[in-house]
Amino acid sequence: MSPKASHLRKGEAAEALAGRWLKDQGLTLVEKNYRSKSGEIDLIMRDGNTLVFVEVRYRSHRGFGSAVDSITPAKQQKLLHTAQRYLQQLGHTPACRFDIIGIDRENRIQWIRNAFQ
Repeated sequence: MSPKASHLRKGEAAEALAGRWLKDQGLTLVEKNYRSKSGEIDLIMRDGNTLVFVEVRYRSHRGFGSAVDSITPAKQQKLLHTAQRYLQQLGHTPACRFDIIGIDRENRIQWIRNAFQ
């Protein structure tokens, strides 16, 4: 198996773990892996009346920083543009926020609510 295939499997597993964990926290899944020309949003969840765009990051080691540290300003802009496309399809704009779920090798979860605007 190629290293890329292994990386994709780990990413998918991390997204599944994050989705289950967020459901346990009371959020409801709306959509997984929403894609547009602007990019992809891993999970779109609902937290009460708030629509939550979730970026999931997995890190097998901290040599390159934490999973949360990997969300650069450029990545934030891609997420913002992708979320705007999603909201255009809805036809209305509910309350929204951007959360980050960081998962490490031991499957410890770091949840940052309202990580950026």
